[in-house]
Amino acid sequence: MSQAGKQVADGVTQLIQGQRDIDKAETEYQSKLAEFNAQKPEAERKISEAERQITLAEEKIDNLTVPAYSVSGRREGLTSQGYRVYMVIEGIVAKLADIFPIFLYFVAALVTFSTMGRMVDEERTNSGTLKALGYGNADVMLKFTVYGFAASTLGTCIGVLAGHTLLPLIVAHAYSAGFTMPDIMLKFHPWITMAAFALAWISAVVPAWLAASKELREKPASLLLPKPPAKGSKILLEHFPPLWNRLNFTHKVTARNIFRYKTRMFMTIFGVCGAVSLLTAGLAVQSSIGQIGNRQFEELIHYDLIVAEESDTNSAQRKEIATTLKGKTVQSSTAVRYEELSKTAGKENDKQSITLLATDDAYNFNEYLTLRDRKTHQPQILVNNGAVISERLAEMLNVSVGDTFTVNDENGAQRTIKVAGISEMYIGHFIFMNAQCYEHVFGDQYSTNAYMVRLKDHSNANTERQGAKFMKLAAVRGVVQNTTQKNMVSTIVGSLNQIMEVLILVAVLLAVVIFYNLTNLNVSERIRELSTIKVLGFHTSETTMYIYRETILLSLLGILAGYGFGEWLHRYIITEVPPDEVMFDPAISWIALAAPAIVVAVVLAVLGWIVYRQLETVDMLEALKSVE
Repeated sequence: MSQAGKQVADGVTQLIQGQRDIDKAETEYQSKLAEFNAQKPEAERKISEAERQITLAEEKIDNLTVPAYSVSGRREGLTSQGYRVYMVIEGIVAKLADIFPIFLYFVAALVTFSTMGRMVDEERTNSGTLKALGYGNADVMLKFTVYGFAASTLGTCIGVLAGHTLLPLIVAHAYSAGFTMPDIMLKFHPWITMAAFALAWISAVVPAWLAASKELREKPASLLLPKPPAKGSKILLEHFPPLWNRLNFTHKVTARNIFRYKTRMFMTIFGVCGAVSLLTAGLAVQSSIGQIGNRQFEELIHYDLIVAEESDTNSAQRKEIATTLKGKTVQSSTAVRYEELSKTAGKENDKQSITLLATDDAYNFNEYLTLRDRKTHQPQILVNNGAVISERLAEMLNVSVGDTFTVNDENGAQRTIKVAGISEMYIGHFIFMNAQCYEHVFGDQYSTNAYMVRLKDHSNANTERQGAKFMKLAAVRGVVQNTTQKNMVSTIVGSLNQIMEVLILVAVLLAVVIFYNLTNLNVSERIRELSTIKVLGFHTSETTMYIYRETILLSLLGILAGYGFGEWLHRYIITEVPPDEVMFDPAISWIALAAPAIVVAVVLAVLGWIVYRQLETVDMLEALKSVE
């Protein structure tokens, strides 16, 4: 009984303790249940997000492609833009240096030849006096050769000094417009200097020696008399009586005098031709390069960015791009197929980068790109059996409509493309095609992988800012901006413009020197003839036109010849100078044709006024008594 009572007491104690444990467990259970219920939504969200990430990762795995590798030189790599632009400007200077010094030398030699010949003629009486006093031909000839040697040597020294300092600094300034360059190192070039002196002596000493040796063959008595005027003869116009008989007396005299002084005729024509051709080429090149940026990025290309997607994007990343494309800064966008093709070609046999843009919406495609013929502005239509290519690419590959050519795709495989049209395009190589043509060429189903984007603000700063914004998106592989091409063109145009400005200035000065020299030569040689005309009662204006009409007519012939040679020179520059991916506008502006004629007209008018003033005050009696 006593043990039973003790066991009952122990059982009651255990029962009470058990109840307490139950109450404690119940309290703990309720606490954990509340904690579970509180954390359950977050856990379910994490599980759902993890499942979504697994799904997206599986999509990326399914879209993975085998990477393709390419090897590029420093002229072709991603960081080669500055190097290539520098080489372009270096090539511009080198090509211009190959042609203009030679051309300028021949024109300058022509002027020097006439000047030295005239000097010998003016010293005719003195030469006869010296011969009569017993001096030999060699002694008299030494006078002219020493003068020609001294004058040409002094002029060459000035030219060599300027050529080693001033012109290199001008070219260096043209380079520094787009590059950070070290200070130019001026060096002395002995072989070029020796060639300059030799050419100067040839153009000054040799003409003086030839003219003096020819003149000194005469007797002293003949040399003491003025040089007899050139003999007249029947000219070509006289064989056409209907034309010749309709000319008045002064016009017939002008025609006879033109053919009477053949040396001066050719000198005037060639001199004016040289000055006009340099002016025409310089102004035409400025016009050809000045508008290509505006035409490319205002008339032809209307998009600001090409946003290229990664090949392994998932639905969430594509949605992120779509959201950004609908932002406030974007005006419109369209999905296209964008690929970078390549072709080894060009002057330096570089690997040329070619942009392929394919679309399945040709109607809206025109809002982002204008495809047209450069000459006729006829629209180029995207067809199923061929592609439209840029004009510069067609020139580089020497293909036309109907021809085929091969390119390498991003994987290095060769693709054959038929040319269905050639579109005006000045910067870059482009191939445009529709979806059907793309599937035919590449043997793959058409799908878009990029967007052409038009921004509301087209400024370079905003374009770069929006391009950086797109580059932060995980699904964006790259962004093609027009600012890089704009900067490259701006650098090339600025450098070439400075060189053309120097060329134009030299051409204007050359025209002034040529006209002044020839006009002065014409008046001094025929002063007795002009004095006779004035004595016969001709007014000063009539006397001026008596000789100046010849200069005007010959200048007109020189202008026409200068236009032809200038057009050839312009064609040479725009063909040889620009890089492979840039095309200069081959059309010649009206300014390039009008400005040379205006410059020549102004120089002729000023020199005509000088001749008028000179003839107005000429002492006719002294001129007519010069023989005595």
